[in-house]
Amino acid sequence: MHGWATDLFPYCRSITGDGVRRTLAYLRERLPFITMHEVPSGTTAFDWTVPREWNIREAYIENEKGERIIDFRKCNLHVVGYSIPVDAWMPLGELQEYLHSLEDQPDAIPYVTSYYKERWGFCISHNQRQKLAEGRYHVVIDSDLKDGHLTYGECIIPGATEKEVFFSTYVCHPSMANNELSGPVVLTYIAKWLMSQPRRYTYRLIFIPETIGSITYLSRHLETLKQRVVVGFNLSCIGDERTYGFVASPYGNTLADRIAQNVLDNLGVEYTVHPFLTRGSDERQYCSPGVDLPLITLCRSKYGTYPEYHTSLDDLKLVTPEGLAGGCNYVKRCIEVAEMNDIYRVTCCGEPQLGKRGLYPSLSTKKSGASVAAMMDLITYADGTNDLVSISKLVGQPVWDLNDIALRLKTAGLLKKMEESTFTRSSAM
Repeated sequence: MHGWATDLFPYCRSITGDGVRRTLAYLRERLPFITMHEVPSGTTAFDWTVPREWNIREAYIENEKGERIIDFRKCNLHVVGYSIPVDAWMPLGELQEYLHSLEDQPDAIPYVTSYYKERWGFCISHNQRQKLAEGRYHVVIDSDLKDGHLTYGECIIPGATEKEVFFSTYVCHPSMANNELSGPVVLTYIAKWLMSQPRRYTYRLIFIPETIGSITYLSRHLETLKQRVVVGFNLSCIGDERTYGFVASPYGNTLADRIAQNVLDNLGVEYTVHPFLTRGSDERQYCSPGVDLPLITLCRSKYGTYPEYHTSLDDLKLVTPEGLAGGCNYVKRCIEVAEMNDIYRVTCCGEPQLGKRGLYPSLSTKKSGASVAAMMDLITYADGTNDLVSISKLVGQPVWDLNDIALRLKTAGLLKKMEESTFTRSSAM
């Protein structure tokens, strides 16, 4: 995953354009079953309109000696996203109006965009900006903004049922590693892993431009998603080593909330649950009124909360192989819990006799009861109404351990799996 991120890091991505297509083409080399879709500029998507397509070839600022003080080819964050073309000479005082820097992070190049208002500009570290000498500067942005397409990628991995687990991540930011590339590379790895796993559920995975991409996708697939999606996860900023977390759903009570909370509790890692009021990624769209999908955002350091966010400091030293592996394991565990989360009902009346079924030690000692405590606890709450995630919280055992016990009890004829999937429930338990 880190190698993929390294390859993709130089690409100049935006909400439309060739950078998105190159990124999706790269991912499709690893996942041949990704399909690419093009939505024309001007297409209505609910209350939004697909914008014109932006592409950039070159951009720089030169001083009077012909020395390039800013070069887009060295760092694509140097140009304000969606900048219109410019080729002009101007004095430093005028140029300053088009420069963006961060006084509190003087070594960082900020990430700035202007998707829906035509303008141009450059981004520069504040230290470099302070050193600019008086004189005239040649500013050039060789770009175009014209009718084209918004591009997104989609892959459907069939399961035993049409009910779906939905994953979304975004491919619209230039050279930033955690905020951009961690989501796509983790989801690509997850897709490859899913192909080797038995699957109860169908998996829908999309790679989209943030905000306008999710809105466009919803406008084309909303009814299908509302009918089929039982749990959903948006992936963002999931590749650093600092912490774990998730952005909760509006009421914090969907199955996605419960699964993520349960997984993090049982992984024994430091984590933060971020309330929906701190939302900022595509959970905004998937949980908006009228959409209301059961979805949360999985992350490590949440977007907007770590100092490198939306700057050139969000690089491949911040995102590490270990960080990506931890994020990937977090996602895998959420999938595994979703797949094994059933409702069971005990088949006998009263406490079952485990010994005659070979499930209880034949020699009674002080320790024999403790050895089957988890099994007895599972039986206690297997009343046909509690799913394994709920029971896990009640008895303090990981779902994956309870699932192994449940399968043993089912084989022994003591548990019956209820036919109705737990995914129709949204208990806050």
